[in-house]
Amino acid sequence: MMKSIIFLILAMLLAPLYSAWILKVKAFFGGRKGSPLLINYYTLIKLFKKGSVYSTSTTLIFKLGPMVSLCAAAVVLMFLPVAGQAPLFSFNGDIILLLYLLGLGRFFTIAAAMDTASPFEGMGAAREAYFPIICEATLFMILILFYTLTGELNLAAYFTGGQTLGLWQTAGPPLLFVPIAFFIVLLTENSRVPVDDPATHLELTMIHEVMVLDHSGPDFALIELGSFFKLFFYASLVTRLICPFTLGNPAAEAALFFIVLGLVYTAVGVTESVMARYRMDKVPQFVLTSFALAFFATVITLEFLK
Repeated sequence: MMKSIIFLILAMLLAPLYSAWILKVKAFFGGRKGSPLLINYYTLIKLFKKGSVYSTSTTLIFKLGPMVSLCAAAVVLMFLPVAGQAPLFSFNGDIILLLYLLGLGRFFTIAAAMDTASPFEGMGAAREAYFPIICEATLFMILILFYTLTGELNLAAYFTGGQTLGLWQTAGPPLLFVPIAFFIVLLTENSRVPVDDPATHLELTMIHEVMVLDHSGPDFALIELGSFFKLFFYASLVTRLICPFTLGNPAAEAALFFIVLGLVYTAVGVTESVMARYRMDKVPQFVLTSFALAFFATVITLEFLK
């Protein structure tokens, strides 16, 4: 239990640091020095010291949005096997709860955006509601594959200890499609390039950023912190899939995990540096690629297991 608590605290503390690493990678490709690695911590502290401004058209829903989105992301991390270690909580069927918790956070973010009565934020909310639908189909297809391989419906059964390596040994090469599909879902769910550009404020391209324009001070800090946790969650799943090895030493496994995790964040930064954001009508085709990959992995594996 103590080990699980320590790794959970590490995940929460390091999530903003890894997100800042993406900025460093993008700055490198742009020939700039970039912001310091602690920039996200400075920003969060600055936001928490400020006050929040609320429009006269907003209601309690607007204030609940940031809190629910952060709480949902934090609870999801409690079920995450960080570095292959047992999570703080785990039970049969928890993966279903986690998927809908992430959906709950998204719903309240959308509801808070709609509560402002701004057509500008409503446009972003409509886009945010549309694209994750395809991501959910991808995640459930991957869940079907993992359930077929393990007979379990909890996250710890897939990513704890040698379980992930067992998935590779059972499924074989078709499982290569899964981390790629997860990476596309990561980019989509976290509004990264080529789905969205977190650095832009151009109304024709914004998705997530447009929904949080009216939030300020501590409310905006909660949204930012929740986004760091959410990105860490998806990046950790990709990390365990591409590095499923167990070394028999928790410290060595943690070191290997966090190094490979840094490479996953680096891949996000490289993607944002070498690719442009897709045109809005091309985004669904890109996201559907993740479902196609997960579907082929499932079908091929089922045929292989026969």
